[in-house]
Amino acid sequence: MANKLTIALLQLPVGADVAFNVRRAVDSVRKLKAENPKLQLAILPESFNAPYGQEHFPKFAEQVPEGPTCQSLSQLARELGIYIIGGSIVEREGTKLYNTCTVWAPNGSLIGRHRKIHLFTMSIEPANAGGVQFDEAAVLTAGSELTVVEIGQQKVGIGICHDKRFEELARIYRTMGCSMLVYPSAFCICQGPMHWELLQRARATDNQVFVVTCSPARDNMSGYVAYGHSMVVNPWAQVQREAGEGCEFIVEEIDFDMVEQVRRQIPIFKQRRTDVYAKARLDS
Repeated sequence: MANKLTIALLQLPVGADVAFNVRRAVDSVRKLKAENPKLQLAILPESFNAPYGQEHFPKFAEQVPEGPTCQSLSQLARELGIYIIGGSIVEREGTKLYNTCTVWAPNGSLIGRHRKIHLFTMSIEPANAGGVQFDEAAVLTAGSELTVVEIGQQKVGIGICHDKRFEELARIYRTMGCSMLVYPSAFCICQGPMHWELLQRARATDNQVFVVTCSPARDNMSGYVAYGHSMVVNPWAQVQREAGEGCEFIVEEIDFDMVEQVRRQIPIFKQRRTDVYAKARLDS
């Protein structure tokens, strides 16, 4: 069992009451741990404590780790003796705002803070007839550091939503020794059918890692409608578990022996032609 990890994905609804959103997340994790004593890691969605939207970001921003949301997650991790990947919240540092994922150890300490590196910019036309326009960069500041945390015996790379579109980030995490990538994600419904599963399976097969995403539950009446379908993809690029659209919790055992199995049977990283790649870079 040393190479296995029991995780929970909490696909939660998100309303305008921050205290209620956080309390619901805390109570849900507590209930899942009571029902599943082997639970070691709980993963929350992007923007789990407040509505996702440019107009909402300044209003609901908090300090990390001093703010009330972080303090609740720290206390919960310590109470239950588990790791928590705290989805994301809007972090305020001075005059800057960040989309930030916090990671908490079983002793309640903050062991990771990932500020979203690739801010979500999209213009799918026509915006007035089913299209979507969105620009996080109009309000938020991009992060500039990669985040790798140790959970049990495994190294885990952290990204947030749009970060998973960038294969360079996943590749660097792989070369840093990560066996799992976790992306709290509020993917919109216009992108979801096209790219949600595709991107996760691509990151998994390219890097022979587990890829895990956790979305908010879908609310068709909200200003920004999340796709849902929180997912676990294994290193064979198979969808191991998938949620639906609404409020749903997934508890799943991750067997990291599969990572070594895939890498041994299809040894792509041993076959990489770094000499050819280097020459191509020089020639270009």
